Amino acid sequence: MTKPIQVLLVEDNPADADLMCEAIASGKLHLEIESVRDGVEALRYLRGEGLYEDAPRPDLILLDLNLPKMDGRQVLAAIKADADLRGIPVVVLTSSTAERDIVQSYNLGANCYVIKPADLQAFQTIVKDVENFWFTVVKLPTNAGRSKTKLEMAG
Repeated sequence: MTKPIQVLLVEDNPADADLMCEAIASGKLHLEIESVRDGVEALRYLRGEGLYEDAPRPDLILLDLNLPKMDGRQVLAAIKADADLRGIPVVVLTSSTAERDIVQSYNLGANCYVIKPADLQAFQTIVKDVENFWFTVVKLPTNAGRSKTKLEMAG
């Protein structure tokens, strides 16, 4: 059996997070999705800090922009500034249609920008399209260009 594809969902809206998880779970691909609710928690997860010491490294990050504690723009900037994390593709998945948010997200290194539709069926279609594109069309690097972990260096 092949290794599951790891997805980190950074979404503070529980309803959107649930919809996303349901849409991904009903797909044909073997994806494992972890969800965090704010930007600070996202960076802790990605850096393997505290509760996330043994968290799997995501193959893809789905990032909302409007988050508590640290917004998605700050999270995106931190990810792309970190040599160990910058290779992980980041899909901005947000309700913002503002041109400044789109431009800023790409300038910060987002791999794509997707606007969440309000309609449930359209939302599910968008999630399926994102899943299909990133995991059947695109070729991702193994371990998203990750540098060796402490355990791998010791062994």
